[in-house]
Amino acid sequence: MNIVIIGFGAIACYVVAELSQDADVVVSAVLCREGREDAAVKALGSAVKPITSVADIPGDTDVVIECAGHAALAQHGAAVLQRGIDLICTSNGALAQPELADNLANAAQSGGSSLQLISGAIGAIDAIAAANVGDIERIVYRGRKPPQGWKGSPAEDVVDLDGLTEPACHFSGSAREAALRYPKNANVAATVALAGPGLDATQVELVADPAITENIHEIEVEGAFGRLQFRIDGKPLPGNPKSSALTAMSVVAAVRNRMARIKM
Repeated sequence: MNIVIIGFGAIACYVVAELSQDADVVVSAVLCREGREDAAVKALGSAVKPITSVADIPGDTDVVIECAGHAALAQHGAAVLQRGIDLICTSNGALAQPELADNLANAAQSGGSSLQLISGAIGAIDAIAAANVGDIERIVYRGRKPPQGWKGSPAEDVVDLDGLTEPACHFSGSAREAALRYPKNANVAATVALAGPGLDATQVELVADPAITENIHEIEVEGAFGRLQFRIDGKPLPGNPKSSALTAMSVVAAVRNRMARIKM
């Protein structure tokens, strides 16, 4: 399998390093901004060729992996899919923008390709998708992070992150609202919603909690299937406290699953 990766941050570095152990997988190129080629090579190694345009993606590429955020998906996603190349996406929250979601779907239809949304930092996505076949009556995602995990987000305008002594909910609303207002923090909320009844029917609560040190994700679902409760205490990647280790691992798992003869 020949792979091109978009971005060269902590998640991309983990993915490239892990997949280098697979004899039947080659990460041949990294799509980056002009002027950032040397930095990309330094981060990912000289075996990964830097390119600056979707047009430069080799014709034998099997899949492109987006590891660079919402803006990168908006900039490059449709062009990749239009070329007939499948795209694995980590920035699921970007699909809260209806126009972008439509553009990506239309590009995939035109190119005969597909956009795969990975589970990222959360689990139970298969159960939520199955439950949605019946009838989901209530679905809530609650994201709790230590106060410093919300620095640089709209939470700073709602609560005093440096002075918190107890948990404070700084956002309550739909998954679409969360993804649009917190583009760097609400990919999990969007993932849960897209697996279930949608971005507008999924309730989200975002909490700053000074008593915790890890990012805690909780899901509650009720419906015709019964009741589901799920919690994960996520650790970050060693190189970046804002990047989820499980997100990087889920990218690698998605690639390996594409190669497997017996698939999960």
